[in-house]
Amino acid sequence: MPGVGGGANPGTCIPNGFHMRCMNSSACCGVNGIDGESGMAALSFVGDATVHLVFPLLCPMADMDAPLLPALQAIVGQANVLTSESDVLPFVIDWRERYRGRARAVVRPGSTAEVAAVVGCCAEQGVPIVPQGGNTGLCGGATPSADGNEIVLVLSRLNRVRAIDRDNATMTVEAGLPLASVQAAASAAGLLFPLSLAAEGSCQIGGNLSTNAGGTGVLRYGNARDLVLGLEVVLSDGRVWNGIITAAILKLFPQPRTSATAWVALADVESAVRLLGVMRQALGDRLTGFELISADCVALANAQFPSFPDPLPGHAWYVLVQADDAAADSALAAALESALAGAIGEGVAQDAAIAQSQAQSDQMWSLREHIPEAQKREGPNMKHDISVPVSRIPAFLARAREALDAQFPGVRYVVFGHLGDGNLHYNLSECHRLRPGCGVRRQLQRRARHRADEARRARAVQTGNRARADAAHQARARSGGKAQSRKGRLRND
Repeated sequence: MPGVGGGANPGTCIPNGFHMRCMNSSACCGVNGIDGESGMAALSFVGDATVHLVFPLLCPMADMDAPLLPALQAIVGQANVLTSESDVLPFVIDWRERYRGRARAVVRPGSTAEVAAVVGCCAEQGVPIVPQGGNTGLCGGATPSADGNEIVLVLSRLNRVRAIDRDNATMTVEAGLPLASVQAAASAAGLLFPLSLAAEGSCQIGGNLSTNAGGTGVLRYGNARDLVLGLEVVLSDGRVWNGIITAAILKLFPQPRTSATAWVALADVESAVRLLGVMRQALGDRLTGFELISADCVALANAQFPSFPDPLPGHAWYVLVQADDAAADSALAAALESALAGAIGEGVAQDAAIAQSQAQSDQMWSLREHIPEAQKREGPNMKHDISVPVSRIPAFLARAREALDAQFPGVRYVVFGHLGDGNLHYNLSECHRLRPGCGVRRQLQRRARHRADEARRARAVQTGNRARADAAHQARARSGGKAQSRKGRLRND
């Protein structure tokens, strides 16, 4: 099944199979489906099947005078077609406030049938669509372009749990359900949906699936595509295989009865890779999380959130280890402690702190999960989501640092992420330690000016087009008026 490219901003439309934005779920869209007249399809898959990406639907530009809004209001109700600037603004700017677009309207369907009707209406009138989930993405993938020709299709009203089948360990949920609500519904049924992200309170399951999210449990449970058994998809028309996810059947697991969390101090990233092997050998598939965190990340989080712990200060690198077991009588904590003691004795790790309560575990994870928010609060930054073979991560970090230090002296590295599957958030940050003339600062400022210039040019083009259209209309009116006068005189003569 071929992927389809498209997107309003950089960093989108990456084929699935390459984990790109594990914490950046944004657009509730995907590529699936079959030909049909209904505009809807259900597709089930297992194994190596893939959900590809599509962001704006690829349509010709629409006639700006077409009766679009009344048609959309007839489908979803007037209250669910937002057009005022204040109502639209939250949906046309990304979470980092780095990308800002414009839209004809924000449309909020409440059912799969309404999604199908909206997509059909837009396809008929040639109006591009930008599907949007929780708008928590960091790459601008759910932000409309600056030309204002698109509508933003927000799926937050599709937020129902349709069914939970405990015997088959599955649940069927709608695309706009927040990830945390998916987790809670599974937990209430005594089961586990293991996908977990820092943005899980706001991101939506449709966006998680469309971006093949990874999250902190990817080491044991795999990426989002490994947790999906079937999809309900609205097609853009009956002939092309691209559409919008409206619901999904998800795979569930036994709920953990025993958990253990540890914060481990390390001298370097090579030691972290070695420790990963030690933990896998000692814990097997009970190892669910293995998060690499730099000392700069800890300092950044503590500066913005002073209440967070700093369990083992003074080290260069840390790993947050999570282990879970479905057995209530598991000796998991003892196994983790023994493995860490051996790692410290062999010089792989320098020190370790094991959480003695759920509250301590939650604090450790809160520090990790608030790193993106801390970086946002600190100021401008450059974000990269990289995927490298685990064994090559130390070499990559060393070579990248050497090159960047030469180009941007004083740059601050905010490096953290899922070492277990080779996915890291490799970010460059401006901070108080950077001098005003730092190259990173200049580049960040240059990017901001470029985005502002693009937005101004787009507004100028649109204003110019409107002015030319108005002038042409007035010219036609004047010409038509004179001709009518001449005809009148001829008839009167």
